[in-house]
Amino acid sequence: MASAAADLTEPHVLAHAKRRLFPPDEGSESYAVVDTQFSTEEWRSGQRIEPSIHETLAPFNHVRLGGGYPDLVGVRVLEREWLAVERLGEEPPLVAIEAKGYTGTGVDTRLGITQAYDRLHEANAAYLAVPAAAVTTTDRALARELNVGVLGVDADGTVEPLEVPRVVGNRTSDEATAIRFQASAQGVADRSFGLNHPKNYLAYPLAVYHPDETEGVLAERVVRATTDARRGATFLDLVEERPDRVDLTPLGREVVRFALDRYGSVDAALREFEDWQGSRKRFRDLAPEWGLLTRRIVWAYPATKLLVEELQQMHEDGITDPSLVDLVEWLHVHHPTFTVELFVRGTDDARSRVLDEDGELQPDALTDGNVYHSPTVFQLKAMLYHAGLLAERGAEPHRLDPTADSWRLRWAI
Repeated sequence: MASAAADLTEPHVLAHAKRRLFPPDEGSESYAVVDTQFSTEEWRSGQRIEPSIHETLAPFNHVRLGGGYPDLVGVRVLEREWLAVERLGEEPPLVAIEAKGYTGTGVDTRLGITQAYDRLHEANAAYLAVPAAAVTTTDRALARELNVGVLGVDADGTVEPLEVPRVVGNRTSDEATAIRFQASAQGVADRSFGLNHPKNYLAYPLAVYHPDETEGVLAERVVRATTDARRGATFLDLVEERPDRVDLTPLGREVVRFALDRYGSVDAALREFEDWQGSRKRFRDLAPEWGLLTRRIVWAYPATKLLVEELQQMHEDGITDPSLVDLVEWLHVHHPTFTVELFVRGTDDARSRVLDEDGELQPDALTDGNVYHSPTVFQLKAMLYHAGLLAERGAEPHRLDPTADSWRLRWAI
């Protein structure tokens, strides 16, 4: 038992459960965060959390669901073995996990089950992850009654579903929306807007529609970084990547119609894109009609509405030229989970500097540009600038002074 207790503390149990339910290098629509209490170097009474466990558990955030903060919150289409039904509707389920491990007084399985049950107010499925040997018949009966899954964890890392929950439908909170956003193709976690000019993304659906090979046309006429262009076009919901092809979305087809209406062919439209290479002029001023289309597309990106509405509110409250630090501090008060996911890099180092173990923001860390997520503070901000929404461009994190980086709206009203 002494060896099991050492190998199955709460961080170890949670790490094993995360590896099984949210395996690394998973495809799209999969994302999970672990509570900030696990970001510390020590766990409880001086027990160190090994770097490998930290690496598995990261990224960290403090996400409120129901009446508390689950140990893990994630979104993923789970295999049949983990659920009493395969999935809920069109979206993958929002999953909450509470973990319990060996302590000096044993394993508090009952508390873990009731905590997981509380998360069902907003999660679609909830689990207790616990050392398998600690689970009693009474525990399993209580979990079945409350619709809580039980994940039995062994010291070798094996995880078995001892009880499987039914997926339930629930209201979506702001916190849950932030995790779903990261799990979607439009999230920024482990992905990036690799290019900072919207023309590179607008050109991609035109290249898809062009009769010649997509990547070749795009590289010749617009940008050689075709992979980044495709990824950005996917984030902006212009195309949908499938295993064997790339399809236009309804919004992408509208971009093609726009080009055909004005140029007669996508080939003619792409010739004009070729003329814009190297221009640093604001896209809204360089090509006004394309700039307006860019504004519509960028506005449809979920993060844009939140940013613009909060910047407008800051303006009305007298903060007329907010710095990046001002913006992040403001947003964290009103949308804490979304703010961290959008602005702060997902690495253990960045999250543990920006948030303490209780999930409180550490303002001093916000003055270091290296804690910020480049796709937001550089590429997304540049696109908002080109669309005419922000007054100033973005900057790469290593060149960024967050206290002087202006996020002022171009036209606050």
